[in-house]
Amino acid sequence: MKSREIRVIYGKDIENMTKTLMEDYKVAEKFGDKSSTIGLKPNLVVATTPDTGATTHMEIVTAVIEYLQDYGFSNISILEGSWVGDDTERAYRLNGYYDIKRRYGVGLFDLKKDRYETKSAGGINMEISRKVLEMDHLINLPVMKGHCQTNMTCAMKNLKGILSDRSKRLFHQKGLMVPIAALNAVYSPSLTIVDSICGDLDFEEGGNPVETGRMMLGEDSVLIDAYCASLMGFDLDDVPYISLAKEMGAGCADIEKAKIIELNKPENSPVAVPRRYASRLSSLTNPKSACSCCYANLIHALKRMDDEGELYALNGEKIAIGQGWKGQEMEIGVGACCHKARHGVVKCPPSAQDILDMLRSL
Repeated sequence: MKSREIRVIYGKDIENMTKTLMEDYKVAEKFGDKSSTIGLKPNLVVATTPDTGATTHMEIVTAVIEYLQDYGFSNISILEGSWVGDDTERAYRLNGYYDIKRRYGVGLFDLKKDRYETKSAGGINMEISRKVLEMDHLINLPVMKGHCQTNMTCAMKNLKGILSDRSKRLFHQKGLMVPIAALNAVYSPSLTIVDSICGDLDFEEGGNPVETGRMMLGEDSVLIDAYCASLMGFDLDDVPYISLAKEMGAGCADIEKAKIIELNKPENSPVAVPRRYASRLSSLTNPKSACSCCYANLIHALKRMDDEGELYALNGEKIAIGQGWKGQEMEIGVGACCHKARHGVVKCPPSAQDILDMLRSL
């Protein structure tokens, strides 16, 4: 059984916070064999910088590498596969990961280009990166943030980056909740370090960061997500994949059973409660198996219209989006899957600006 301890630290010195968490948890002692292969899985779902609230702070990644190398671990790699429609290598370049590779001599891999092995759980077949499966340890480095389809994303959903693009699409076809739980039932990282420095509490791809100045460390991804959900003001019913993962044996979802260890006390740390703004905008859509990138761009376009007081132009008509609309006719549609829409933008994925231009033409 995985440890139910969750360590929490507050502050602004990200590098020191990361190393303090790892020292207190005695990570090097727990990992043992210095020849172990260790993968680091940041959140680089989209090519943008951490100050947007979307991606993992680079200081966390470098601090983890320095801690491990100081203890004699040398077989370290960074592993990520951005969401469908974006470029992992562009995200690496934008965030300085090629500099990290040169400075520390670590591996850097785009999992979109890997080979995969099929695993199954909960009736879901999924293709998981062989490079990840071959690692002795994976350290998951998610960002605690909001999500326009699942309300929140953190430890469990960050593992979606180890899948093939084909499996990522499948997850959306299946509604995300059961697949995310199933993924965590078939694969579990050795350790999770949560970046809750300034996560966007409404949108997965950032833009509205909220500074919380907090980080967490633990082993049980399910318990970590249950705890983070509570910090964001969500019940387990608001994030169904947490309880589903517990039912599949992936971990504990009862935060009453967690041992929360605060290594220091926060100084005027704001309460991280989302506005649920994205949920309100989502009510204007009619998604059927929509991929995250396409759907997020639609939500951002709707936000722009809301900011300008232009939502009245929709006249109550919901916007169709997603793979489930293929071959069907609709009034307004977004993406290549909705190519039969009377009003639409047929791209895969369309940008928020593409969508905005189309909606403003109604």
